[in-house]
Amino acid sequence: MSKPNAARFLPLAIFAALALLLAAGVWLSRNPDREALPSPLIDKPAPAFALPVLHEPGRTVTLADFRGAPFVLNVWGSWCPSCRDEHPVLTRFAETKRVRMVGFNWKDDREDALRWLGQFGNPYWLVVADVEGKAAIDWGIYGAPETFLVDANGVIRWKHVGPLTDALIQGELVPALDAIDPQPGAAR
Repeated sequence: MSKPNAARFLPLAIFAALALLLAAGVWLSRNPDREALPSPLIDKPAPAFALPVLHEPGRTVTLADFRGAPFVLNVWGSWCPSCRDEHPVLTRFAETKRVRMVGFNWKDDREDALRWLGQFGNPYWLVVADVEGKAAIDWGIYGAPETFLVDANGVIRWKHVGPLTDALIQGELVPALDAIDPQPGAAR
């Protein structure tokens, strides 16, 4: 009777290691939030901006103008198909008047943006226009739609990349809003 040669089991050991790696990959891909991108801006002051108001291009607003009450900043563009899918969800949420909804029109032609809001409705309390996309860089925006919750002191408390859904609003945005503004009230 001969002793087993360890080299004979090497292919089996390699196969077992690859099977373990595959199983780990499958297990990790089960996470439904695996595409979530953590923002380094969460719990940090929102980047300052000075942007024109879409409906009043001669008027400029700054982040400081929004202090004193939380607000939701929603990044959108008339060129963005996902923004069109998200729009009815935003409209329903805006109708609750739970929080100010600020539109952040990104890299859009003003006339196209105004036409889009005229066609689908304007759920926003105010819309700022970042035509060149410079303010968006400071906010870490790389696509539309994206949504931020900013507290009364100008600190970013929550962010979502991609279209909002009713489930996301009820499951994430509203609890985050309740945590920073427990007194539901009309948008200020």
